[in-house]
Amino acid sequence: MLSTIIRRLLQTVVVVLVMSALVFAGLYLVGDPVSMLASPEATDAERELIRQSLGLNLPLWHQYFIFLSKAAHLDFGNSFLTGEPAMRLILDRMPATLELATVAMLLSLLIGVPLGIYAGLKPESVSARSIMTGSVLGFSLPNFWVGLMLIMVFAVMLGWLPAGGRGPVESFGPIQLSVFSLEGWRNLILPAATIATAKCALIIRVTRAATRECLPLDYIKFARAKGLTERRVLGLHLLKNILIPIITIGGLEYGQVFAFAVVTETVFSWPGMGKLLIDSIITLDRPVVVAYLMLTVVFLALLNLAVDIAYTILDPRVRLGGGS
Repeated sequence: MLSTIIRRLLQTVVVVLVMSALVFAGLYLVGDPVSMLASPEATDAERELIRQSLGLNLPLWHQYFIFLSKAAHLDFGNSFLTGEPAMRLILDRMPATLELATVAMLLSLLIGVPLGIYAGLKPESVSARSIMTGSVLGFSLPNFWVGLMLIMVFAVMLGWLPAGGRGPVESFGPIQLSVFSLEGWRNLILPAATIATAKCALIIRVTRAATRECLPLDYIKFARAKGLTERRVLGLHLLKNILIPIITIGGLEYGQVFAFAVVTETVFSWPGMGKLLIDSIITLDRPVVVAYLMLTVVFLALLNLAVDIAYTILDPRVRLGGGS
């Protein structure tokens, strides 16, 4: 397994290099950041001075290799707008995004897995059909619309929860979290529910399909024939075997939420990385955008590796690298 992990880490390095080249070239084609930074009354000489100070007068390949040499030391340059290190700006926002993504996925799993199992056990019942209809609805509704409706109902009409922002945070070393106070949860629950609506619908459908597939198999029949209680059959034999597709979907969706919770963070003014990315794209702040995407690629690659390792723990027949 160690050799496979090393091989996958090397693959991650290649992916990051390719991604960095694509992102760098793409941002170069989008526009000239000097037009955003310089005053409209600035002369050509002043604009050229800004361009030279940021290193934008160099050829693209030269700028890219300077970027790579600094990135090897975790230095992604300074923000064009604030002058602060780009990675520090992102790391300051990361706990908020991680907190939102983690709570949203936990909500999805805690609600979606039991409902999916129930829908798989009693597929013809009215309640199971209602669950599946609700999952289609939750899967189809746009994220921003769900968020706006939640704000309208719970913040504007009922006044129970705040419409945006993040609650008070507590520091745990370099990490600041808001889940340890009631006020923090009041701010967190609406954006988390917005993301969880679509993810829960997906988890329900995957869990139901896996349950329907496992129920006719011999080990379930054998467990029931031995006289085991239904709770033990479902909790031990069924749940263990349907966890692999759930972990696959859950892991990939967690990565997606972490990397692309842009819409939800914008709707709820959640001070996470997604909102920082949007602001940086609008102002063509290249160092921040590139650092964000690099961090995202590394995170997703490591998350996929963690999912693969989880396979082998749950099912020893599965071997990393495709062997058996």
